[in-house]
This record gives sequence, C-alpha cells and structure tokens, in this order.
Amino acid sequence: MYWTLELASYLSDAPWPASKDELIDYAIRTGAPLEVVENLQSMEEEGGEIYESIEEIWPDYPTEEDYLWNEDEY
Repeated sequence: MYWTLELASYLSDAPWPASKDELIDYAIRTGAPLEVVENLQSMEEEGGEIYESIEEIWPDYPTEEDYLWNEDEY
C-alpha cells in the first residue's frame, strides 16, 4: 500500500468518521483512481474499526499546520 498526496486527496471530502467499507464505497462512487480503492482494500481492519480522519489512514497526510502561511499577507 502506498499513498501520495494526490491519491489521498480523493478522500479529503469523505464522510468522516467512516469504516473501511464506507471509504471504499465512497472512493468507487466518486470515481477515485483504482489505486485508492486498492489501498483501502489492503488496509488491515480490526472488527469494523471506524476512522476519524485521513490522518488515521495515512499519518503523513499534510495538515494546515504543515504549511508556513504568512498571515500578514492576507
């Protein structure tokens, strides 16, 4: 399983919190690339685990805090 920012971005608007099956269904319905569905299918699941955000699936997913915004420019 591998994630890239582009692949993970297909799940950014997913209906969080969600189970593995809900995320797979969402990816298929929204036309995400096959790699996204395969990544989700390859995740180990422990008894219907619910994921609160994409960071639980891919801990390296960049958040707002990862960007250095110059707030004075706005």
